Amino acid sequence: MSTSGGTRAIVAALLANIGIAVTKFIAWALTGSSSMLAESIHSVADSGNQVLLLFGGRRARRAATPQHPFGYGRERYIYAFIVSIVLFTVGGLFALYEAYHKAGHPGPITSWQWVPVTVLLVAIMLESFSFRTAIVESNAVRDGASWKEFVRHARAPELPVILLEDLGALLGLVFALFGVGMTLATGNGMWDAVGTAMIGVLLVTIAVILAIETKSLLLGEGATPEHVAAIERAITEGGDVERIIHMKTLHLGPEELLVAAKVAVRHDETAVEVAQGIDAVEERIRRAVPIARVIYLEPDIYSSLAAARGSDREAGPGGDGAAHASSGGDGAAPAGVDAAGPGEHR
Repeated sequence: MSTSGGTRAIVAALLANIGIAVTKFIAWALTGSSSMLAESIHSVADSGNQVLLLFGGRRARRAATPQHPFGYGRERYIYAFIVSIVLFTVGGLFALYEAYHKAGHPGPITSWQWVPVTVLLVAIMLESFSFRTAIVESNAVRDGASWKEFVRHARAPELPVILLEDLGALLGLVFALFGVGMTLATGNGMWDAVGTAMIGVLLVTIAVILAIETKSLLLGEGATPEHVAAIERAITEGGDVERIIHMKTLHLGPEELLVAAKVAVRHDETAVEVAQGIDAVEERIRRAVPIARVIYLEPDIYSSLAAARGSDREAGPGGDGAAHASSGGDGAAPAGVDAAGPGEHR
């Protein structure tokens, strides 16, 4: 995902939510509707979340330091996780509490009855504009993936977060309109409490989904299958190496990928030839996957006997997943073989 695209979606959502929050608070003050109060707090939480995403994106651009040699790109994941916590507590739990409080003291909306309906309809139009912006920016980068796949597998957190927040905001407005409308139609304030409870359950659900997805990014995710395949082709297509012994990848940030691989070189090559081959492989990787900015390649002599031993050791108790061939016998140098994992090739 381009950083500019995510920023445009965040700014659009922020401007919409600030305006919506102000009008919702006015409507709540005039009518006392719990649905309007829950939606007001929801908009405040969303506005704060967008500020957090912008702040996290700015901090992530700091240069690497000796203490943080791989930079600060993953700060974007941290702030996205904080967003899920804020949405859960400030938005979801507050709405559920307000629904409980309103259910205990239900009352009709007796004054300014046209205000909450008007405010909610205007808010739906503004949120639709924000949601449309997020959809347009997401369509530019999701490469034909379904919306579910995009939210689950995107390595940049901003657009999935904004998409879910805007979707939650639109549904929340519909729920609030339902609660307010039924209260006005029946004169029974319990409908207002029902609408507020629906908003609370919705926000808690979205917050849990966001927390699960951002937790995976915080733990560290490998490259996408498409990027892994492109890196593998770049390593093997030039003839500089015989094969990939094993490879691991890790996102240091949404637009920065670490690639570490052990590659097999021919046993009769000189050190200069090996070094030139490694340099050529690195150049091909960077052309194939521009976000592969940190690359570590270890040359080795591949031994099928050592690989077989490694597989046996992995299966047995206490296996460390590595196999080494002795320098005698077939003249093979050490060749490690690791168990395959996410972003890893064997």
